[in-house]
Amino acid sequence: MADTELAAAIKSALSAVEIPGGGDLAGYVGLSDIIVTSGAVAFAIAVAPGMEAAFGPAREQAAAVAQKLAGSRKIMVSLTGNKPPPKSGPTFSHGKPVPAGKTPVPGIKHIIAVGSGKGGVGKSTTAVNIALALQAEGLRTGILDADLYGPSIPKLLGIEGQPAVRDDGIFSPHEAFGLKVMSIGSMLTKDQAVVWRGPMATSALRQLLRETDWGGLDVLVIDLPPGTGDIHISLFQQAEVDGVVVVSTPQDLALIDAKKAVDMLKRMGVPMLGLVENMSYFIAPDTGTRYDIFGTGGAERAAADLAMPFLGAIPLVISIREGSDAGQPPVAAAPDGAEAAAFRAIARQILETTPRLRP
Repeated sequence: MADTELAAAIKSALSAVEIPGGGDLAGYVGLSDIIVTSGAVAFAIAVAPGMEAAFGPAREQAAAVAQKLAGSRKIMVSLTGNKPPPKSGPTFSHGKPVPAGKTPVPGIKHIIAVGSGKGGVGKSTTAVNIALALQAEGLRTGILDADLYGPSIPKLLGIEGQPAVRDDGIFSPHEAFGLKVMSIGSMLTKDQAVVWRGPMATSALRQLLRETDWGGLDVLVIDLPPGTGDIHISLFQQAEVDGVVVVSTPQDLALIDAKKAVDMLKRMGVPMLGLVENMSYFIAPDTGTRYDIFGTGGAERAAADLAMPFLGAIPLVISIREGSDAGQPPVAAAPDGAEAAAFRAIARQILETTPRLRP
């Protein structure tokens, strides 16, 4: 069955789900579009403030109806209102209550995030290599791709296929180079866009984070999307994050947005682990001449102005780009190389300033 046909079939089947006040869910104005990917079915039910608990049974029935038609696909049904959820909380697709406030994530001791104020600065590449560098320092490490609208972790780690889903609805994450890995990108077909409003995206993030069998990690690295939006707020409100690494290039344009990201972290009380300057300089392979394509020292000066650690500079190197495109990150593919050494130095500095991350 084609994705559009499956979405239509689920929408039709939701006519059997009764909602408070009369009527059925298929005709309810608060039902979002039904999004179907090769690995998941997702939709949201928006309700008036105070009606979250009343709609709880309808949400559970809708998830069951969708699962009958979706086969092995993961079902993601979010129930959203305009005020905090009731104490009992809405439920995950497999029926467990959503934790209220900041609560530990099962199987994870510590969480660090990697973010940036803008896209195109190499944030995901940095996140992957920091995760691998922390693993090389002896930590059991995983990585979660929270960049739901532009997931690139599967490409960077050479991951293909969908993650397995256990009978209880919990994801079994992929493994790559010893890392536990989860990304919405693994559930999408080639070139498929994620067209979700904020509530749907934050619900998906919650499920990817809390409905995955992480298996006992010392640290989970979360690759954040660019900017300062709903996904960031949702993560920082629901989970205790030990700190964030901010990635920027040396140029003023990137640093303007990096400083906005730092301002968001301060407002939300999230610790800052430090600033990384990516694409810092380029060494011509034929002449050995250094070129400061995006300027020089901008991120280091910004770190000093913001009173936060400067974690190090990563050069603009062809091998990093080639390895990333091929799913062979340098820390794993060339652990003795200069590029790997640069990421390892950043990981060691993070561990020196945040020793609680060590097992």
